[in-house]
This record gives sequence, C-alpha cells and structure tokens, in this order.
Amino acid sequence: EIEIGDTMNHPKFFHAKKLKKFDRIVANPMWNQPDFNEQVYSNDKYDRFSFGIPPNGNADWGWMQHVFASLSENGKAAVVLDTNAVSRGSNVKTENREKDIRKEFLDKGFIDAVILLPENLFYNTGAPGIIVFLTKKKANDILLVNASKEFVKGSPKNYIPQESIQRIVETVLERKEIEGYSA
Repeated sequence: EIEIGDTMNHPKFFHAKKLKKFDRIVANPMWNQPDFNEQVYSNDKYDRFSFGIPPNGNADWGWMQHVFASLSENGKAAVVLDTNAVSRGSNVKTENREKDIRKEFLDKGFIDAVILLPENLFYNTGAPGIIVFLTKKKANDILLVNASKEFVKGSPKNYIPQESIQRIVETVLERKEIEGYSA
C-alpha cells in the first residue's frame, strides 16, 4: 500500500483510529531530513516516539520510530538510511538524543541486521547508504554485512549485480559469518 502525503505530521494508514500495523515495511525516507522540530514529535498523538525525541536537524531516528510503531507484533522492516544514521553522536561523551534513541533500539534487541551498501547507488547522493532491519521480536544479535564492494561501476550510477544481491540475501537469511564480509 502506498499513499502520498506528509507521513510524519499526518500518517495515512489507520485501523480503529490507531496507526495501522503491518507485518512487513520497506521504507526509504529522506536522509538527514532537517525539517522537523521538537513540536512534531512532542505533540504526536499516535504514540510513535517512545524511544525519544530526535534532534531538530535530523529526522532519521524519527522515521525509524514511525516505522517501528507501524509494525505488527511479529513485524519486520527494512529501512534505507544514510550511513551516518548509525554513528552520528557516538563520539559525544555527553547526552546525545540521536545516540540515546539508537541505544534504546539496540538495548531492546529491535535491530536485527545492518547492511552497508556501495557508494553512488542513489540519484540524490553519491554517499553509501545502509539498510537497517528492524524486528518487533527481540533479535538475539545483530548481523553486520559489509556489501560496500558488491557493485559494478555504472554511468551515471553504480548498481548491485544479481549475483551480489544473491550473496547479500543468503548472508542475511542464513546469518552467515564470513570473515571481512559479515559478523
């Protein structure tokens, strides 16, 4: 199901006046979106931001919380984000809202896997992206896959060939540990 609109301020999917829950969600929100201030999160009437309020200048973990709140009891999601979404604020010794939200997801076991993608795949940026896999059921551990070399140089954009997609999928589904590739 796809709807057009302002998802953060006016979600489109409801069931019995609550956010509709999905078994599977795939999302590619705008990376590092700066347009939301704290009012968007603190005045939310859909209980989406229980992990914390993201900083004004970046909505990545606001989107992650929206997706997570939209998952059914056994739901899973794949969210494509900028690589900085999993590291921003990590070197800060004091409180950092983005780091704190990420830590909540990690501590509660809701991140199942993270795939580092090659650079220059997306038309809006040459930066590499990541796919973060969320699970509503607690994950035992997090699988990290470095697929950054799994591409063919293209013009104007790189692409991941079918055999590389197969390798990535098998690695994730079978939770393979491959030295220098996944752990």
